[in-house]
Amino acid sequence: MSTAEVDAAEAPSDPSGAGADGCDAAVAVDSDDVRGASTTVADLGEEALLAAFTPLLPKAARVLVPSGDDSAVVAAPDGRYCVSTDVLVQGEHFRADWSTARDVGARAAAQNLADIAAMGAAPTALVVSLVLPRTTPVRWVRDLARGFADACAGTGAGVVGGDLSVGDRVVIAVTVHGDLDGRRPVLRSGACPGDLVVHCGTLGRSAAGLALLQAGLDDRSDGWDDAVAAAHAGARDDAGGDGVTVDDGGAAAAAQCLRIYRAPSPPLTAGPALADAGANAMLDVSDGLLRDADRIARASGVVVEIADPDAHPETGLTHDLAALVPVAGLLRPDAVAARDLARAWVLTGGEDHGLLAAVPPSAVGRLPEGARVIGAVRARRAGESAGVLVGGRVPERLGWDHFMA
Repeated sequence: MSTAEVDAAEAPSDPSGAGADGCDAAVAVDSDDVRGASTTVADLGEEALLAAFTPLLPKAARVLVPSGDDSAVVAAPDGRYCVSTDVLVQGEHFRADWSTARDVGARAAAQNLADIAAMGAAPTALVVSLVLPRTTPVRWVRDLARGFADACAGTGAGVVGGDLSVGDRVVIAVTVHGDLDGRRPVLRSGACPGDLVVHCGTLGRSAAGLALLQAGLDDRSDGWDDAVAAAHAGARDDAGGDGVTVDDGGAAAAAQCLRIYRAPSPPLTAGPALADAGANAMLDVSDGLLRDADRIARASGVVVEIADPDAHPETGLTHDLAALVPVAGLLRPDAVAARDLARAWVLTGGEDHGLLAAVPPSAVGRLPEGARVIGAVRARRAGESAGVLVGGRVPERLGWDHFMA
């Protein structure tokens, strides 16, 4: 999802403020404190830069030959492996004034790890290629490595190699591998009529976080409390008493949205668990619930019916909607407008990187913790063109498209 324009030549500053952590004991070059924030990648050169950040990267549990040779060697006991790749471009996917390097690293890892989980596999190894402006602070790169370690913690996956190059803005290209551990891969094309539609993870939070930042509401800025208070006051004044009530809980929900936008936390263990439960189809929700549900529907030749969160309070979508209405109230003083915005976030907002699956009804008792049924799959009728419906109706829009405004 695009974050709005930023100067393409802007090198990331060092906004993280992240102090030294336990990884620093393994670093054979000067620490952040010794080098200082002014040291750039051009000051070190490639070899010293690699020595500065590679010890901070997460280690892969299944690696047989680690980075340092022309290629790494990673065990694949299953005899097959899953592979996926994704790219983050400064100014399109992140902004240095909104996200720290540690956020960006965690996000780059998380969105790739989620793709592996969506196949029903466990992630094993990542290869990371970086394009960096010469003015990039070394501390920024080290914090980027820490972000990768944050996202990979507990997964067994690690960074086993990559490449460095110079460019006018930061580009982070990640290729991730995973092991199916004997499972069949769960494809998008396997959904069957009668299946239940299940979602694990969050919905709409990342889109809400982006909207808050675009509106100048940033919980890391000195004016966050004043900005929230002003938004509350404006909502009360403009709505004449009919606006959205946003208390401290609403501010906390907004902070959660900002956190998930900056560094999503996908339910990685839910992927293999859903596969073990018998999932017939699955994918990572990166471009919005409706657009990705439509992808399952069209790949499987079925119709996916999502329950309307306004009409079906028994679904998990209603909880997402209720949680986001106070956040939307910071941007829309009118209660109806705020609810409409929150609804749009839930249905079409991308980059939470939850998992969407079609499972047979018999799997309900074996679903992983946090999974909720949000719809059903039915056969496509003659002449029917829609792939996804909400409450029985064709939605006005599906969600994010990388090449459409």
